[in-house]
Amino acid sequence: MLQQLQLTRIFPFLRWGRSMSRDSVRADAIAGLTGAALVLPQGVAFAAIAGMPPEYGLYTSMVPAIIAALWGSSWHLVSGPTTAASVIMFASLSGIATPGSEEYVSLAITLAFMVGVLQLVMGLVRLGALVNFISHSVVVGFTAGAACLIAAKQVEVFLGIDIPDGSHLLRSFEYVWEHWRQLHPLVMVVGSITLLTAILTHRKLGGMSMIAALIVGALVAAMFNNIFGEEISGIEMIGALPQQLPPLSMPQFSLEVLRQLSPLALTMTLFALTEAVSIARSISIRSGQPLEGNQEFIGQGLSNIFGSFFSSYVATGSFNRSGANYDAGARTPLSSVLAALFLIAIVLAVAPLTSHLPKAAVSGLLFLVAWRLINFRQIRKILGADRNEAVILGIVFFGTVFFSIEFAILAGVLLSLMIFLRKTSRPRLSPRVPDTDSISRKFIYGHGRSECPQLKILRLDDALYFGSVSHVGELMRRYREHYPEQKHLLLLTKGISQVDVAGCELLINETRERRDVGGDLYMYRLRETASKVFERGGYQAEIGEENIFDAKQEAIERIFDRLDKSICATCEARIFLECRTIAKIESKPETGTETATGAQPEPKPAAS
Repeated sequence: MLQQLQLTRIFPFLRWGRSMSRDSVRADAIAGLTGAALVLPQGVAFAAIAGMPPEYGLYTSMVPAIIAALWGSSWHLVSGPTTAASVIMFASLSGIATPGSEEYVSLAITLAFMVGVLQLVMGLVRLGALVNFISHSVVVGFTAGAACLIAAKQVEVFLGIDIPDGSHLLRSFEYVWEHWRQLHPLVMVVGSITLLTAILTHRKLGGMSMIAALIVGALVAAMFNNIFGEEISGIEMIGALPQQLPPLSMPQFSLEVLRQLSPLALTMTLFALTEAVSIARSISIRSGQPLEGNQEFIGQGLSNIFGSFFSSYVATGSFNRSGANYDAGARTPLSSVLAALFLIAIVLAVAPLTSHLPKAAVSGLLFLVAWRLINFRQIRKILGADRNEAVILGIVFFGTVFFSIEFAILAGVLLSLMIFLRKTSRPRLSPRVPDTDSISRKFIYGHGRSECPQLKILRLDDALYFGSVSHVGELMRRYREHYPEQKHLLLLTKGISQVDVAGCELLINETRERRDVGGDLYMYRLRETASKVFERGGYQAEIGEENIFDAKQEAIERIFDRLDKSICATCEARIFLECRTIAKIESKPETGTETATGAQPEPKPAAS
């Protein structure tokens, strides 16, 4: 039994391989055939986005898809070329080598190997939580910016005009405006008809609408070329794809290349894993299939490592193909394996036909892909919900469009972490009092209400760690200075999500300060995680186990016994049930009455 468990960890496909049946294989075969037909036009389009020759988009849909299916965790995730991976790679590598050149292809293959190694290592050491540092706003902003880059890159193909290489976005549009007489109307017609066909047929044909649009675009281009000739029409074709299996390749292992690609490899690793895990999780919610994130990291890493030796660039989970795979009835990862095998057969059979595929038709489809990438609904929600998230979204979007993708992603992640740390470094410390209108006398917000003149009750929310002790310590100091007569402090600690050594030291110092003036510090409902830190560090003994309570009634009774009864005799607040046992003294002190019996204002929080 132990050996079998170890085998399934090394070869996870054994888990679902035993559950296959004739019906499941038939369902997987149908889903695989649908996926192969869908990836044919997408692979060519994604290769164009990535600056790679068109056949490399298909190569990336073969071997990486098989390896990711066999060693991944999700039963429905389909790996291959994606828009995000393609646009990141193009935006970064195009500044190093000429897109489409042998050097560019070699760097792309090396990058895939580096990304795969990083993914595999992260999966083996269980660092899957790192992708959580890329916030939702960063993803939405980057995707929208990437969509603009995709559309801008296809403008010259769609219009049939040559834009100088290296021109930034605004300069590209300025060049088109200045050279509008060089536009080819027939090229624009082919791209527009392809785009409209994909839009009009999407509802009925779904993913197959892209194939239908390419067929229509190819027929229109053939008609124009026959009537006017290729020189007049200006319609260029992609050219015939190689009628062969993915050729063997070898990444470059020189230190200079590895150093040059390291920042990009880290960026692509985080984004590729975020994309793959997010897609796998969304589908697992629908399918009910459990998902193991670290195993998915391992599968993605192996797929890119193996793919780099079979002429593939960076592959990751594809939302369109994964969703289509599940909707087509796929039951096991065998569907992804069969889709890759069917794609190999299709390429070997119909590769020469791509010589009739116009570039303008592909650019028309890419305009549609770019438009669908922009999640307008999520953008509206982010802009209306949180100002900080809106700022992150804007910085990532404009950084992607006008600067570089690495800068945009890094800026977005760092800004997200800064905002998160700022929020957690300023936890709320608010006064509480028993609700005299409630039978259970539950604690409620105490600002503006009568408080005990000897006991301050405060609730601390969020983490008490090294980043927040300065803020919390300042608030506690202000409470001591504003209300020196409240020598005792009851701290409601249920809201403390975590505590570290710095937080424990802060509470010990607060305890000492209050004991020096004749008071004490008490804690009510300390969480188990925080209690373990207090106990292991010896802090619980220093505060005193008798000062830590799990029951509210016990806490109030014990603390009430330690209060100065002479002050209780002159108090008119009477907020505790125990106060009724004290005989009310008719005479009142000449001064300080309002402070002892009335409502107290809350001190201002510490300056940020």
